[in-house]
Amino acid sequence: MMKPSRKTNPVSTSQRVENFIRSAIYEGRLKPRERIIENDIARQLGCSRGPLREAVLRLERDGLIVITPRRGTFIRDISPEEVEVLFGIRGKLEGLCVRYMREQMTVQKRLVIEKALQAMKDASEAGDEERFLQSDMKLHRTIWKLSGRQQLYQTLNFAMNPLFFMIARAYSPKLNPVDVAFASHEKYVQTILSVPISRVEREVEKYFGGIYRDLNKTVFHRPIPLPQGLDVHDDEIDETNGEFESAESARKPGVSTRSV
Repeated sequence: MMKPSRKTNPVSTSQRVENFIRSAIYEGRLKPRERIIENDIARQLGCSRGPLREAVLRLERDGLIVITPRRGTFIRDISPEEVEVLFGIRGKLEGLCVRYMREQMTVQKRLVIEKALQAMKDASEAGDEERFLQSDMKLHRTIWKLSGRQQLYQTLNFAMNPLFFMIARAYSPKLNPVDVAFASHEKYVQTILSVPISRVEREVEKYFGGIYRDLNKTVFHRPIPLPQGLDVHDDEIDETNGEFESAESARKPGVSTRSV
């Protein structure tokens, strides 16, 4: 007698459209300020306007696109002021993740982090920018997961990570090559695994403060105030180099992926 097969919930049409647009943003095929031609997407995916509009509204809710009356739907741009806020939030939240991880640290967790860092090194030595970006993402997601705090992980991975990745796609070609970015990550991992737990949150905030300062100076060419909430002084900040991660995306040729 045959056992009944386990049913899987099919992906809805609106979810398929949403995934398609998200992937296009993550892979750099849709860029900040670029208009989304809804009729073209509906025709390409063979769907009606209803599911497409549902997907667009969810993406607007998540802050990835902007709907402008009588003008259309556009990929969101991120201003220098918003970048400042995002870096402040990132430093605080990842600092919490690192503290919780260190409070429950085991040899196995250390090995998992070292393995993720080794993947970044391999990509750097191969000069593979897309693979480096993906392994960068995996390293930080690993840290978030090892915090053991699901709410923190979900906030960083689902709410913040797409915005970080949009910044990386927009600004990374103007910053550091992968070998320099890897050296920064290697120093970061050494720091978060070795400093006393009482100092680790501050060290994470200093790290992201340094990245923001570098971006502000190199790309925005603005005076260099630090993000609100980053308790960092100029004489305490190392000249760190930047990084960012993508959400899950397939490798696409010709897309610049140097880490911010």
